[in-house]
Order: sequence, then structure tokens, then C-alpha cells
Amino acid sequence: MAKDQSKMEIEEEIELKDRVISIRRTTKVVKGGKNLSFSALVAVGNENGMVGVGMGKAREVPPAIAKAVQNAKKNMIIVPFKDTTIPHFVKGVHGGGTVILRPASKGTGVIAGGAVRVIMELAGIKDILTKSLRSHNPISVANATMEALRSLKDPKKISAIRHKEEEMIWQ
Repeated sequence: MAKDQSKMEIEEEIELKDRVISIRRTTKVVKGGKNLSFSALVAVGNENGMVGVGMGKAREVPPAIAKAVQNAKKNMIIVPFKDTTIPHFVKGVHGGGTVILRPASKGTGVIAGGAVRVIMELAGIKDILTKSLRSHNPISVANATMEALRSLKDPKKISAIRHKEEEMIWQ
């Protein structure tokens, strides 16, 4: 019982914000006509290093968004920072989508569009340069972005493993 309470307190402490990336209307043709359904892609984050992306499907839009938010909370990751940007250059590929993330100097802002911008803002990254290549499908781009963020290495851990200073790692 105490563990359940502590988990609930932790969840209440972390205030998560969610933003809808895309909503698609899909139809299935059946004997009686067409069945309408909605698919929602949502990003969830606390703007302080935690972010997740999820999909949900339902007959109406609000339940689809609710399912997507629930799925995104299950798939959250922690993003390593270096000041207000990412520690190093990284490329993420998922399906037809490819995303390149490059660290930027302070004051640059989030140079991104579509799904990448939403994810970066919810992760709390303030300065970054991004490029989306190949597919522009929001689902592929969002998953490629999450793949890139997953492959980021924490400079503190790398410096401890290599027995070098943080500044000397990526030179």
C-alpha cells in the first residue's frame, strides 16, 4: 500500500503536459457501409528532460487522444542535457523517416518543424538545430525523433567510463 501511495505522489509531482501532433480519420469499408475511426498521435513531457510519444485509436477524437496520452506516458524516456541543448550530434531513423539533431549555441532557439518541434519543446530543449529527411509522415518523424533522443549519451556517464573530462569527450 505504501508503494502505491509513493508512486501516486511521484506522478502528481511530475506535471506532464501533452500536445496533439496529428489526428487522422480512417475508414473501414464493411458490408453495411463505412466505419469511421480516429487515430491520434500525442507527445507528453514535463519540459525538464522527460518526453514520450504515443498513439491511440477510437471511434471518436477525445477517447483516441486519451488513449494516446496513456500510451505516451508508458513510453517516456529521460533526455540528457548539456546546458540548454543536447550533448552531441545524433541521427534517428524509423521506417521512412530520418531526423538529424544537432546541438546549437545558447540563444539559437528550437529550429524544427512539425512533430520534431513539439517533442523538443516538451522535452525542455531550448536550443537545437534539426532536419527532417525522407518521409514527412508525422508518425515516422515522431518515432525517428524519439529514436534519436534514445541514442543520446549522457556526458557524465561517458566521462566516468573513459576517465576523461566532460569537455574532452566529443573533441
